[in-house]
Amino acid sequence: MRYVLMHKKNPVLQMELDEATSLVVGLGELYAPERLPVGITRSGDTADRQALNVWWMGRSIPASRSGLRDALEILRMSSPQLLLTKCYGLSLSDQYWVCPEGSGLRWEDINFFEHPFSNDVGNILFGEAPDREFDLISPDNTSDGWLKKKWFVADGKRFLIKGGSGATQQEPYNEVLASRVMRSLNVTHVPYTMTMLDEYPYSVCEDFITAETELITAWHITQTQKKPNHVSSYRHYLNCCEALGIGGVTNALDRMLTVDYLIVNEDRHFNNFGAVRCADTLECIGAAPVYDCGASIWYDKPVPMIRPNGKQPSKPFKSDHAEQIKLVTSFDWLDFSALRSIDDEFRDILKESAFIDAARRDALCYGLRKRVELLREHIQSRENPSLSR
Repeated sequence: MRYVLMHKKNPVLQMELDEATSLVVGLGELYAPERLPVGITRSGDTADRQALNVWWMGRSIPASRSGLRDALEILRMSSPQLLLTKCYGLSLSDQYWVCPEGSGLRWEDINFFEHPFSNDVGNILFGEAPDREFDLISPDNTSDGWLKKKWFVADGKRFLIKGGSGATQQEPYNEVLASRVMRSLNVTHVPYTMTMLDEYPYSVCEDFITAETELITAWHITQTQKKPNHVSSYRHYLNCCEALGIGGVTNALDRMLTVDYLIVNEDRHFNNFGAVRCADTLECIGAAPVYDCGASIWYDKPVPMIRPNGKQPSKPFKSDHAEQIKLVTSFDWLDFSALRSIDDEFRDILKESAFIDAARRDALCYGLRKRVELLREHIQSRENPSLSR
């Protein structure tokens, strides 16, 4: 079927999608090359079809999403990619969509930032099947991540609710703790709160993207240039940001990597940080606020494996937090006094959990306090190398 890739009201590219797979199988006229998704290169007079397919397929719910297999059975869909065209590829992260040729659809009539949307897909992903025909016009069709999640509207605002995993269901509590840490340190972030559904904890945050802005993930930013073999992934990201005119990135990374060190974030991959740009002018506003910190603080480790001094796996630039923290250029902004009682705050947060017992709570709070001490020691040794000898 023939579609036009749109950016808000602007036609970008004619494209043909295979109805059986939702893959891009053909490309037509390129109307606005400057509005191609960031990281999509041109091939001759049109876009690179392979890169466009990676971008398009990347908009779908990942196969690793909790509860996806059961949801697809209820929806009678063979893959999550088939949900993309059901909502015209619309999301709450950017302003791209696909318009069936000749349909007369308009952005101002269908976008999710200004119009209500169906809760059916989100509810099905949460194990709640409606007893009627499904309405598939939903931003849940284009949500990423492996944890159970869905969008909802309250008081005219768009919110994302996200669950936990495993026996501890710890991720929602970690999101709240990370928000407390960043608020105390004046780090620009997305605030998270807690709610309970059917006795299970969920984190809740408001969408930080609006009808006038859009998120560009770090992964897409890194696709704008070929990385030379001798250039580190950290330097390559900075180079790409500089070429795109994104300011303040080094300072933003300093803060993000420091917070990730403190909370032992294991999953800061290239798709959960990035930059925000103005959707109309395409000018970059700056680094995105820090978000998605749930996979941290030994969330999936048994108590004997909560070892703050041990090797702590990290992403995206180094595989060990002890090495990644060395990329931080300055700690002048860091006020340790703001972290004086952070372990006590975490203890208060965890006391609300029916999944985390006293032994685990004590181990987690001790580990967090120790991470603060280890960061202080790292800074002291860097300022005075003789102390580390």
